[in-house]
This record gives sequence, C-alpha cells and structure tokens, in this order.
Amino acid sequence: MSAPSVSRLDRYVLHQLLVALLATTGSLAALIWLTQSLRFVSLVVDRGLSLRVFLQLTGLLIPGFVAVILPITTFVVTQFVFQRLAGDRELTVMRAAGLSPSRIARPAMYCVAIAVALSYVLNVWIVPASYHSFREYEFEIRNKMAAFLLQEGVFTPISPTMTVYIRTREPDGTLRGILVEDDRQKAVRATILAEHGHLEPNGDVPKVVLYNGSREEIDRKTGRLDVLTFARNAIDLSDGNKDNDIRYRDSNEMSLPELFHPDPREVQPRDRGKFAVEGHRRLSAPLTAFSFAMVALLAVLSGSFSRHGSTLRPLVAILSVVGLLALGLVVQSVAARSPVLIPLIWVEAVLPGIVCAVLLFGPELRRTAPGLPPAREAAA
Repeated sequence: MSAPSVSRLDRYVLHQLLVALLATTGSLAALIWLTQSLRFVSLVVDRGLSLRVFLQLTGLLIPGFVAVILPITTFVVTQFVFQRLAGDRELTVMRAAGLSPSRIARPAMYCVAIAVALSYVLNVWIVPASYHSFREYEFEIRNKMAAFLLQEGVFTPISPTMTVYIRTREPDGTLRGILVEDDRQKAVRATILAEHGHLEPNGDVPKVVLYNGSREEIDRKTGRLDVLTFARNAIDLSDGNKDNDIRYRDSNEMSLPELFHPDPREVQPRDRGKFAVEGHRRLSAPLTAFSFAMVALLAVLSGSFSRHGSTLRPLVAILSVVGLLALGLVVQSVAARSPVLIPLIWVEAVLPGIVCAVLLFGPELRRTAPGLPPAREAAA
C-alpha cells in the first residue's frame, strides 16, 4: 500500500471518529441539559421569568456537561467505529495489507489528541468562567431580578419573607392595586396596601415607591394591630438578611491559581484539600480520554479476529470504563480527606491507558527492536 493510500486511510477513519464524536457528545449533552434544566423550571415559574432568561441561565451549564462526558464519548465512538470496521472486515483488510496495530490505531490517536486538547480548554478556562456566570446570574435572579418581573394578578414571592401582588401594570411601568406581605421582622408581621406605585433600582436592591396607602402591623406577641396611613412611602424588596446579599464562591468556579493557593478569607484551612483535589481533577480528567480510548482499542485490535465477531471483549471494555469512572470518584473522595493521596488521581487517570498501550503495542515494539527483523508493514 502506497503512502497516499495510507494518508487517505487516516482521513477516512478520522472523519468517522470526529463525526461520531461530535454527534454523540452533542446529543448526550443536550439530553443531560434537558434533564438538569428541569430543576430550574420552578424558579422560572415562581419568579415569572421569560423563556429567554431560562435558556440563558441553563445554557451556561452546557460547557460543564461537555467537559464531563467528552472522555466517555471518546471511548464510545472509538469502540463503535473500530468495532464496525472489524464487522465490515475492513480491519482484516488493513492487517492483510501489513498494517500494524499502532498504524491502524493512528487515526484514533489523532481523535484522542483533539478530545484531550478540547477537554483542557474546557476544564481550565471555559467551564470555570461559565459556571461563575451561572452562579452570578442565578443569584441575581433569586435576589434582585424577580422584583422587576412582577406579573399582573399573581402573588409573586420576592423572597422567603416577602410576597408582592399587583392588580395591573400600565405601559409606563406604573403599578396599581399593590399588596405587600412583609415578614422580615420576626416580632412584627406587616401588610402594606397602596393605590399605585412604581419600581426603581436602589443600588443592588430593588425598591418600590408607594402612594396613597396604609401599613398594617400585627405584634406577634401581643396581637395588637397598628395602622399607619401614608401619602408616599418607599420600601426595599430585599429579605432583610445581610447573609443572603453575600454570595460565596465554590471550587467549581475558581481558577487553577485560586484552587492551589486559595484566599484564607474564602477557604477554611480544613477545606484546602478539597480545593486542591478539584485543581488536580481539572488537570488530570482530560487524560482519561486517552485511557478510555486505549481500553477500546485494546478490546478491538488485540487478539485474533473472529469471523462471527465477539461480544466478550467489548463488554469487558465497557465494564472496565465503568469501573474506572467509579474508581475515579472514590479516589477523589479519599484524596479530599487525605491530601497525601492526591497523586492517586493522576495514577487513576493515566495508568490504565499506559497499561493498555503496552499490551497492544508492546509486541510490535519488541519485534522492531534493534537486532530483530522488522515486521512487515506498509509504508507510512
């Protein structure tokens, strides 16, 4: 087989791998997004948010889904494409033409390199940034935006301690028929009624200005009712809890320098191990795409080819990857409690791929070692 034919063979197999990888990853990410976004339906319904806000909020989670499933889909497409090539006797033809396992696996290595590079871009830059934007957007919706999205004829829970009702909203933004149930003070329960009013920003806290109304307060201890009428009154729509105005970042939205050298004001000393584990996970997780792909290649390319195919080796490969995924979760959990075990995260990510590569390519390397006659192979 001449060199141009080999080059076309690489492109032929690589094209199948990349198309399958794109389709599988996109489909699985969309499925996960659909299931996970259901958690935010109640937030949208309760707060009266639009479909656009819902899509913007949940869309920020998609990069995280892709980063998690990309190593898995790399295994799936490698297993599927090479298993199909074996079933169509194309692998038999390649081996009859003198191609070694390493030569046959070369397109898969190109695909793995692309998957690993994309995983690093996602894990190191895109996912932390998108998840940080998601948390900021969610915090803004829960604590600030809802007050500006009041619906007519609907009791809108602005916070756990405040509910607002408006009868109508005019085109100029004037609110009419306003009722505010205010339970921010534990000792006093207040009900505020007003003929009309309007919303206006007050820094980070929304404020409503009310006209021609009354404020009725009931003392929870004595049951006494106090009524205060007013011509104009302004109240903020925060829940009165200062702790809810502060959003603490978690490890998933921090950059690598922040994970390895956390700010003492944000991270307790006992939690430093968890942040270090997250940093090492981000750097090692892309390499699992290599290990998973090598498991698939070993299952398909090793051993003798059967005319009737074999289901045992693909099944073993699938169970092996499932076991590696479970082992990775266990290792991360243990390393978070004992940081001295953090190197096991790297061992679990890389060692299976190295072992599979040795088992698959080792005999070929021994045959081509100095002093031994080279194996028959087509020109590269």
